[in-house]
Amino acid sequence: MWQETDNKLYRKFSFKNFSEAFAFMTRVALAAEKQDHHPTWTNTWNTVEIWLCSHDAGNTVTERDHKLAKTIDQLIN
Repeated sequence: MWQETDNKLYRKFSFKNFSEAFAFMTRVALAAEKQDHHPTWTNTWNTVEIWLCSHDAGNTVTERDHKLAKTIDQLIN
């Protein structure tokens, strides 16, 4: 579940292994590029953490962030 805190949407994802985490990141990267909206994220082994905010809107959460969050949710498999 996405949490809104400190003017960012945040979610932590866990996978079976690094390969699954990296495959997820690849899917997210392609979707983010299509939406021209790029996340701040980290990856450590099987964990991916993502923060979303709109830098051009003063580093706040906008509809654009919610749209990308929804897209990301659809990429979890």
